[in-house]
Amino acid sequence: MFRGTEAVRAGLLTRRQLDGPTWRRLFRDVYVHAAVPVTHQVRAAAAAVLLPDAVVTGCSAALLWGVDLVGADDDVEVTLPPTANACRMPGLRVRRAVLPQDLRARRLDIPVTTAEATAVRLAGSLPTDDAVCAVDQLIATGVVDLEPVRRLAASTGGPGSARARAVCDLADGLAGSPQETRLRLLILRSDLPAPVAQFRVLDGEGVAARVDFAWPDQKVALEYDGLWHAEAGQFAKDRRRLNRLRAAGWTVVFVTAADLHRPEELLMRIAAAIEA
Repeated sequence: MFRGTEAVRAGLLTRRQLDGPTWRRLFRDVYVHAAVPVTHQVRAAAAAVLLPDAVVTGCSAALLWGVDLVGADDDVEVTLPPTANACRMPGLRVRRAVLPQDLRARRLDIPVTTAEATAVRLAGSLPTDDAVCAVDQLIATGVVDLEPVRRLAASTGGPGSARARAVCDLADGLAGSPQETRLRLLILRSDLPAPVAQFRVLDGEGVAARVDFAWPDQKVALEYDGLWHAEAGQFAKDRRRLNRLRAAGWTVVFVTAADLHRPEELLMRIAAAIEA
């Protein structure tokens, strides 16, 4: 990634070469070799070259921390100091805010908000369920723990701070996928008793299975997308796992993506299993 004017001034390229097929312009005066695939990460790096005072924030920062919430062509979100000159450019979403040094980091050699600050930004800016999913995903990657995120949210003021605190209170960081988070939120908002996430079911041989959600007193387990996988040899392993759960007296309720589009029916099915 380089500034075209600097390359021409240094005599490394001519303007004609720069405009040729070898180089691709990502933003005004920012170029990369044409063979480099244009991903959101590449465009975030280009934004940092274009705006040296900028810090990558929001969903763009989440991508750098390992949580993919954006497409290659989505606007790159950056935050500039309040005193920076106005910058309007296609492909960029520019915010102005004070970012203390302790909320800044470098990730993949790109200036970015820390994982904690990224989580709080997402918590305060995305719709509630999407925000809880994003925070859970960040925690699941292992780059940050839930308690530091909650502490930062509690100490942060300004627009979106109340929502950020509420979202961080809802997050638990235990979900294996965004859909598991959405399933947990659906249950929490219902009249069902709260389940235990990532529960280990024991039998006479040890740990029979770790299930997504459980009501241990009723011996009911809830699994998103079922226990079955397509990998070679996995079917037999999953069958043994299910047989051990049933032999231990457990009822297993399977949930698919389609079930989440019929929440009332799903909740009735779970309630019936618990009551039984």
